Amino acid sequence: MVNDLRNAYNQAFSEAKYNDFLQSINDDFPGQLDFRVAETPVFVSKDLGDKIIEVCEAIIDVITGPFFKEKTQNAIPAGQNVPNENAHSSFLAIDFAVCQDQNGQLVPQLIELQGFPSVFGFQSLISEKYREHFPVPSDYQNYFGVQNQAEYFDQLRAVVVGNENPENVILLDIYPDQQKTRIDFAVTAHFLGIETVCLTQIKKEGRAIFYEKDGRKIPITRIYNRLIFDDLTNFPTLTTEFSLTDDVDVTWVGHPNWFFRISKYTMPFLKHAYIPEAKFLSEYDGVFPEDLQNFVLKPLFSFAGSGVNLHPTPQDLLSISDPENFILQRKVTYQPVVQAPDGLVKCEIRMLYVWPEGQPRPKLLTNLARLSRGEMIGVRFNKDFTWVGGTTCFFEK
Repeated sequence: MVNDLRNAYNQAFSEAKYNDFLQSINDDFPGQLDFRVAETPVFVSKDLGDKIIEVCEAIIDVITGPFFKEKTQNAIPAGQNVPNENAHSSFLAIDFAVCQDQNGQLVPQLIELQGFPSVFGFQSLISEKYREHFPVPSDYQNYFGVQNQAEYFDQLRAVVVGNENPENVILLDIYPDQQKTRIDFAVTAHFLGIETVCLTQIKKEGRAIFYEKDGRKIPITRIYNRLIFDDLTNFPTLTTEFSLTDDVDVTWVGHPNWFFRISKYTMPFLKHAYIPEAKFLSEYDGVFPEDLQNFVLKPLFSFAGSGVNLHPTPQDLLSISDPENFILQRKVTYQPVVQAPDGLVKCEIRMLYVWPEGQPRPKLLTNLARLSRGEMIGVRFNKDFTWVGGTTCFFEK
């Protein structure tokens, strides 16, 4: 997207350097990398970066509005409301497709948003690795509001660990050692000094919960939550002492309810030039847009692209028994913008925010990007390609 930097990067690139880059990640965290990392970062011009931040601030204006909780109360599915919800989310992730407007200018278009943490640890790691192995100018940044990796993890630690003893803080997921994102768990545990714990390992005594380490029973007072209810449906016979909906003496970071409140459910409330039209399917009352081919159907309660229908028909829509749990969103056209040796590649950018308790607005901290040649963004849709996968953006200052 920044031609001179792209040309310089591609000229300096070699498969040997890329393999050294990957080997360096594996040397630091052996056996943990289980998804494709792209051959290149993304260089974002000042103009496009400013547009992305502009629309993010407009979204935050809605989320921080006085009636947001009231509007999103029905976002939380029955049986999945977790007690002791805090005043606001601890995290915010906002996804944009890089598109082209009618004037040929690159613009962001909102794809999705989440009140849920993303791979904060891993993004710092690969950003540092790109700088180490490839030409990345010093006047392009992957961090916001901090100067270096140490300050970055100080900010993340303040949100995740707070004032607790790190051994009483856990990163929670279900079978974390089997998750595709387990390298992020390892990086986070390394830099923050916390344990990664499986839901099945948590013990409960009254309102207190514990995990065991080295023969010791360690109280859990704070949970960095990376577990979503949708993942639990993959284990229908799972039995645990502790359930997410239990009322226990623990602080959630972030609280599971915010995963639902700030989600696809939020999108119909958002209006901006860089936000495509979105409505709850129930709002159409059986009368759908004439240009339905320009819309995508998304279930509200799904993860990682599952259940998305890129080509819905009226019959598909009429057959849905719970239209209040789906949205129709106007499609956007990804503009292939990242020059690979054998062609252009599509790009999606996720802006990552932390939201310290009691602060009026979330704070932009870093980003991630995903490169794709498939119809949809994501690892499962790009298995047989190169110059695709997870990466980071460096934004022009």
